[in-house]
Amino acid sequence: MAAAKELKITLIRSLCKRLKTHQACVRGLGLKKIHQTVVVQDTPENRGMINKVSYMLKIEGMSS
Repeated sequence: MAAAKELKITLIRSLCKRLKTHQACVRGLGLKKIHQTVVVQDTPENRGMINKVSYMLKIEGMSS
């Protein structure tokens, strides 16, 4: 069984004055504060949210 890939994402811009849908994507990824970092599974759902708000995030690939 292959290990699932993970992505390390960090919020680098504020959520203030952003579209509600973009705020919801960031919250859906588990980020609440600037410079907070979380590790999420590399799934199509997470990729879609990351692509939508990529201008606010720093993304690093991780291998398990």
